[in-house]
Amino acid sequence: MKRAERLHALSEMLRRSGSRGCSAERLAQEFGVSVRTVKRDLDALENSGAPVWSRPGPGGGYGLAGGASLPPVTLSPAQAVALMAAVSAASDAPYADLAAAGVQKILDVLDPRTRARADELAGRVWVNATPASSRAIRSALEEAMAEQRVVRIRYTSGTGATTTRDVEPVLFASTNGQWYLVGWCRLRDAMRWFTVSRIERASVTAAVCSGHAVAEVGEPPANARPVHARGA
Repeated sequence: MKRAERLHALSEMLRRSGSRGCSAERLAQEFGVSVRTVKRDLDALENSGAPVWSRPGPGGGYGLAGGASLPPVTLSPAQAVALMAAVSAASDAPYADLAAAGVQKILDVLDPRTRARADELAGRVWVNATPASSRAIRSALEEAMAEQRVVRIRYTSGTGATTTRDVEPVLFASTNGQWYLVGWCRLRDAMRWFTVSRIERASVTAAVCSGHAVAEVGEPPANARPVHARGA
């Protein structure tokens, strides 16, 4: 791991540790370096403006001051391209447009040399993006999920039957190359999986969801996971 990448990972680990902090020995073990190297990295973070605190003695360690903001840490070209590739390869994913805008913000603040290297490397990564469904439909589904409001959809099933349903969105799921809206169908009074590409219209209603939980969907496949695990 290059030093710039290690400094970023180090700051993230300190942030996640909260008020408990981390000992220099634990940090050294985590990153496979010496305690002396970790302390030099901590000095570098502090000199760059990061709010690093230290607590001496047994049970002491290092952490970041709560509520303080971290200075921007430059990504490596490979990290920048990893973000670009992930977003480009999932153009049909929920909130993909927002993700693309976020990646662009990151690219805009990279130093010119890193940006040039990232652009060159990005040209060596091709993706075959899946055609996305209507932007208006995806926007409605994304808003309904984020605001936890009932979404009214016109849906055509695999058998060709078309219905209009009010759905309480519970989660988005991707499996076998398809994105699904999983939610409580008020028409069927049950949890249902709706293939997003089969949704012909969608509009957010004023009705608030009644509180159906992710656990009601059932046991996820063994290899299924949230896009970001809590505490990670």
